[in-house]
Amino acid sequence: MPDLTVSFIQTSLQWHDPAANWKELQRHIDEISVATDLIVLPEMFTTGFSMDAKHLAETMDGPTVVWMRRLAAARNAVITGSIIIRDEANQYYNRLLWVRPDGSLSYYNKRHLFSMAGEHTVYTSGNERLIEEWRGWRICPLVCYDLRFPVWSRNPMHEPYDLLLYVANWPASRRTAWMTLLRARAMENLAYTMGVNCVGIDGNSLAYAGDSALLDMRGEYLVEVGNQETGITRTLRRADLEAFRERFPALQDADPFELLQPSTEIEQR
Repeated sequence: MPDLTVSFIQTSLQWHDPAANWKELQRHIDEISVATDLIVLPEMFTTGFSMDAKHLAETMDGPTVVWMRRLAAARNAVITGSIIIRDEANQYYNRLLWVRPDGSLSYYNKRHLFSMAGEHTVYTSGNERLIEEWRGWRICPLVCYDLRFPVWSRNPMHEPYDLLLYVANWPASRRTAWMTLLRARAMENLAYTMGVNCVGIDGNSLAYAGDSALLDMRGEYLVEVGNQETGITRTLRRADLEAFRERFPALQDADPFELLQPSTEIEQR
C-alpha cells in the first residue's frame, strides 16, 4: 500500500475576517513545494472560534467552499478544516469539510460542543463520525473538544483507520491537556495522529500556543512545531504502521461497544 504525504498549516487567524484568512492560508499553501495528498487547516479557519454564527455562517455553496474546491484541484490533494455553516433549516454547525480534487466533498459536524463557551447554545451537535478512504488510507477527522472524549475516537477493531486528525482552536491555558491527549489517542488507537491548532490572540482575548503535532502509532512525536506560524509536510510510512500493528495487535483485545445516539429531547442544540 502507498505512503501518504500530509501537510498542515499553523497560523494566527484574523478575527471575523474570512478574506484575510484565505489570503494568509493561501500564502502558506503556496509555499508547500512538494506534492502532498492532504492539507489540514485549523478549526473555524475563516473566523476564529466565534459564537457569532448569525453574521458569519456560510452555506455549502458559499465562498469558502468555492475556495477550497479551487485549492484542492490546483494541488491535487484533499483540503480539510472546519468553518461555520448554516443549513437549509437555518441551523448552525461547526462543520469540518473534506474537499477532494474533483470537487466532491464530505463533511463532519462537530460532535462535542464546548459548553463552557456556550457553543452548544449556538451550534447543532453532529451525531455521525466520518471515516474517509483516501489514496489507500482510512482517515478519521474530528474537531477540537472531541479530543477529550476517547470513546468517540475509538478505532474500529475490524476495519481500523490509519490516521486520526483533529482540527482545533485550543487555548494556551490548556496546552498540557492538548499535548497529553494527542499522545493518548495515538497510543490507544494504534494510528498516526495529527493535531492542527492556531496561534495568536483572538477577539475574545484568548491566547493560542499552537503546539500542532504529528505523532506515530506509538505516541512518539514525528513533528512538534511550538508556537510559530508555519506549514509542515511529512510522509507517513504505511509499512511502519502495518509492522507495528502486526507486532502489537492490541486492537484485537479491545472491548466491543455500540454508541447510542441521544434522543431529540436531550440532544444539544
